[in-house]
Amino acid sequence: MKYAFSQYGIQEKIGTKNNPEVIKYFKELGYKGKQLKEETAWCSAFVNWVFKMSDAPYTGKLDARSWLDLGMETTSPQLGDVVVFWREDKKSRKGHVGFYINQVDDEIFVLGGNQNNQVNISSYPASQLLGYRVII
Repeated sequence: MKYAFSQYGIQEKIGTKNNPEVIKYFKELGYKGKQLKEETAWCSAFVNWVFKMSDAPYTGKLDARSWLDLGMETTSPQLGDVVVFWREDKKSRKGHVGFYINQVDDEIFVLGGNQNNQVNISSYPASQLLGYRVII
């Protein structure tokens, strides 16, 4: 979580320029930064970057749902476990991924990237949860 929290507050730039701090998440994974822009969904790139910096396993994919195939499933998440949500429709390929912080009632709090165009802690409805993963 040290690397994840170190990025807290990083945000997309307004206008046509890209924040190099956001683009570095793509570059560290081997994606060509010039081809990718902040408008590219970057939640999974951020989570991948955190795990890569931590010398831990990571998917290397920009698809948030790819995290459902890594590590072990848990129903009792702990601080820093990966949490994956669906977007738009549970059966769509769209999703969101971040790091579990806690849950209050029906809201799951997540530290993640591309949350309101920045790295922050945001809440998501528990009804959109696809799963929690412990990455070993």
